[in-house]
Amino acid sequence: MASDNGPKKSDRDKDRVENSISKQRRSLIKALAGIPIVGLFGLSLFEKRAYDKRNNNRIFKELGLESLQDPNLGEIESARKGELLRIGIIGWGVRGGQLSKALGFLHPDEENSMRENGRLEDWLMQDDLNVAITGVCDVFDLHAEKGLAIAGSELRPGGGKSLKLPVKRYRRYQEMLADKDIDAVVVTTPDHHHARISIDAIKAGKHVYCEKSVSLSESELNELYATVKSSDRVYQLGHQYVKNSIFKYAKEIINKDILGDITLVETTTNRNSENGAWIRHLDKDGNPRPGSEKSIDWEQWLGNAPKAPFSVDRFYNWTKWFDYDTGLIGQLFSHEFDAVNQLLRIGIPASVVSSGGIYHWKDNREMADMLQCVFEYPDKDMTLLYSGNLASSLPRGRVFLGNDASMELGASLVVHADGNSKKYAENIKNGLVDPSIPMITFDPNGSSVDGVSSATESYYASRGLIGTNINGRNVDTSHLHLAEWIDCIRHGGEPSANIERAYEEGIAALMAHRSYVEKRRVEWDPIQRKIV
Repeated sequence: MASDNGPKKSDRDKDRVENSISKQRRSLIKALAGIPIVGLFGLSLFEKRAYDKRNNNRIFKELGLESLQDPNLGEIESARKGELLRIGIIGWGVRGGQLSKALGFLHPDEENSMRENGRLEDWLMQDDLNVAITGVCDVFDLHAEKGLAIAGSELRPGGGKSLKLPVKRYRRYQEMLADKDIDAVVVTTPDHHHARISIDAIKAGKHVYCEKSVSLSESELNELYATVKSSDRVYQLGHQYVKNSIFKYAKEIINKDILGDITLVETTTNRNSENGAWIRHLDKDGNPRPGSEKSIDWEQWLGNAPKAPFSVDRFYNWTKWFDYDTGLIGQLFSHEFDAVNQLLRIGIPASVVSSGGIYHWKDNREMADMLQCVFEYPDKDMTLLYSGNLASSLPRGRVFLGNDASMELGASLVVHADGNSKKYAENIKNGLVDPSIPMITFDPNGSSVDGVSSATESYYASRGLIGTNINGRNVDTSHLHLAEWIDCIRHGGEPSANIERAYEEGIAALMAHRSYVEKRRVEWDPIQRKIV
C-alpha cells in the first residue's frame, strides 16, 4: 500500500523517464553544437550515424526549425538556357578579371595556376552561360591586352565550346555603347564612373551589371534611378552575397522569427595591412612597382572628376580620395548594407551620424581609417551600426541581435538563444536549449578558405562574398549572381540587386558619407526624396 506522504510509484517512474529524456536532450543539443545543419540534415556532409534521426527531428520540430532540414535550401540554382549574349566589359582591373572568370573566361596563366593547385575542376563545373565577351574597354593598354587574352580564351566551363567570335578593344566606353554588336555591359571601373556609364549604357539600350558603389552624388543616383525605371533594360548591382548558401538559411531563420524582435544589427570591418588600406603598387618610398607601365589615357580615366595631374598613386589607389570614392563606406560598408537589406528590407534610414578620422595611415589619403556610422530606423524600431577599422585585424562579426536569439552571419552562421528569452524559456529550463552554446550552426566551407591569395581576399571570403560550398561543391557566388542577371535578361523578372535595392543602398551610403564630411547628423526627406 502506497504511503500518503510520498509520490506514487507510477509518478516516480514518470519523473525518472522525463529526467532521462531531458538529460538525453541536453547531451544531444551539446553534441549538435558546432555541427553544420546541412551536415546533419539532408546534405550528408558529415557522419550522422551516432545520432538518432527521430530525436533530431523532434528537436527541430519543437524549435520550429523543420524547414531548415529541406535539402532544396542547399541546391545550386542552374542557369536557364537562352540565345547567345554578347557582353562588353568596361574596366579590366582585378575585378574585371574576376567577373570574366565568373562568366566562363580564364586568362591562360590563371588556367595553368588553377590546374596546378587543383581548383580548375570546380571552375569547369560552372554552368555554361552561353555568353561571349566581344568587347574590351580600358584606358590602360596593359589591362586591355590582358582582357583581350581572357576574352579570346578557348576553355569553357559546363561543357561549353569557344565560339571564336571577334573581340574588339575600345579605348573609350562611349565607343562600346555605340556598337550594335554589344548586348550588355559589365562595369568594373573606379566608382566615380559607375553611375554615368550605367546611365549612358541604359540609354544606349544595353543591359547593365555594375559593381558597387552605385553613385557618388545624389543627382546622378536620381538620374540613374529614373533612367532604369523608364527603360526595359535589366540593371544588377554587384552584390553577390545573396547567392551564398548561408543566405538561404539566414533568410529562413528570419522568416521563422527565430530571433524575435531585432532592434540592433552590428556590422564591422577589420583589416590591418597596406593592401587592405589601399596602399598598392607602390614601394615604401612611394615609387611605382614593376608593371605600372604608362600608356594610360588619364583624361578618360578622370572623366567628370576634378582635373588632377597624372599620379600612379591616384590611378591604383583611387579609393583614398573622395573625388573617386566614398572610402570605407563605398568599398566595404556597401557590402554590409546589402547583406542586411536583402534579409530585412530596411531600406533608406531616417537619419545617419558618422564619426572617425585618419588615425593610423598618415599618408595623403582623405578616406578615414577609423569610421563609425549609426543608421536609425525608428519606423522599424531598429538601429544599424557600422564600425570600420584599418589598423586591427581582430575578427568582428556581422550580428543580428534579437530579444530571443542572436545570429552571427558571414561565411558561416551561428545562432545563440538569449538566456532571458521568453520564447525559449521552457526549452532552456528543460535543457533542450543551452544559451551558452550555439542553438544553430552552419558552416558550408569548413575551417578553410579555398582559393584566396591575399589578406584582402581572405577578408571578403570571411564575409561570404567570394564563394560558397553547395552539396560539397565550391561555387563562385559572382558566377551565380551574373547568371541571375543573364537569366532576367533572357526570361524576364527582377534580379535580387535591382535598381530599388541599389537606390536604397546608394542613399544610405551618401547619407553616411555626407555626415562624415560635413560633421553633422543628416536626415532623409521621403517627400522631397533628398538628403537634408
